[in-house]
Amino acid sequence: MRILSGIQPSGKLHLGNYFGMIKPATELQEQGEAFLFIANYHALTSVTDPVVLREATRDVALGYLACGIDPARAVLFRQSDVPEVTELTWLLSTVTPMGLLQRCHSYKDKTAKGIKPNHALFAYPVLMAADILAYQSNVVPVGRDQKQHVEVTRDIAVKFNEQYGEVFTIPEPEIRESVAVVPGVDGQKMSKSYNNYIELFGDEKETKKMVMRIVTDSKGLEDVKDPATCNVFALYRLFASPEEFSAMEERYRAGGYGYGDAKKALFEVMMDRLAPFRKKRDELAQDPAYVEELLKKGAAKAREEARKTLAKAREAMGID
Repeated sequence: MRILSGIQPSGKLHLGNYFGMIKPATELQEQGEAFLFIANYHALTSVTDPVVLREATRDVALGYLACGIDPARAVLFRQSDVPEVTELTWLLSTVTPMGLLQRCHSYKDKTAKGIKPNHALFAYPVLMAADILAYQSNVVPVGRDQKQHVEVTRDIAVKFNEQYGEVFTIPEPEIRESVAVVPGVDGQKMSKSYNNYIELFGDEKETKKMVMRIVTDSKGLEDVKDPATCNVFALYRLFASPEEFSAMEERYRAGGYGYGDAKKALFEVMMDRLAPFRKKRDELAQDPAYVEELLKKGAAKAREEARKTLAKAREAMGID
């Protein structure tokens, strides 16, 4: 089984990135052949400063490795180090209906939020399809809100195969609890686009400030609270042990427990659980040559697979 997943280096890594992709990837690398990439081509739709992009790309690489991605088990690489993917994107675009792209929720959502539309943002799903299909991926772990991306990829692959022959493996989305939507401090999905995120490796004082900013309802200290509708509790349960989780749930339902106390408990458990990752990242940051070498080795493996797929597609289309 071949698994494909990636993260955009569009800013600092946050809790949504960890629970949405990195943590599931550390589990999946034990179950099959994992191809994990840093989606710096995708990031160009929102990042225009080259210095910021380079730094963010490095940050993602460090985050992957610090949080448990093992280069001996997973293929870790930069998207831009595999140029075959961009050629494959063009080939796939020739069979991609405009209507398919016009129906994509992500494009509609981002433009509704005020993000200036361009061709790259509109055609984003085709590049994503190339990312997935280039390595003949079987499984793509995603959150429920991102399932459409894999469905679009499936539609494109099926249309290509019907027109030119069986070239691409049809991937399956894998929806897991570990890739559920992680709420941001405002209650929306945690995202750099919404500027509502809590950094994974951020300064401790700044992290605490962000935690204390999490939006709650107006219930007072003595009021009974519903953990099922609380953003603080939703984040707490991601870090807490079953015993810790149950204890806080009881405090919410008993009353006499304020949101300020819940936020402090969230901050403490979060810093405790992330401490090993933060330490490992600091160590890796001291040896950039080692990290770069790992990325180059990963890219070599990824290109080997992408070349095979691209050659099959070119031959099928008559441009070999």
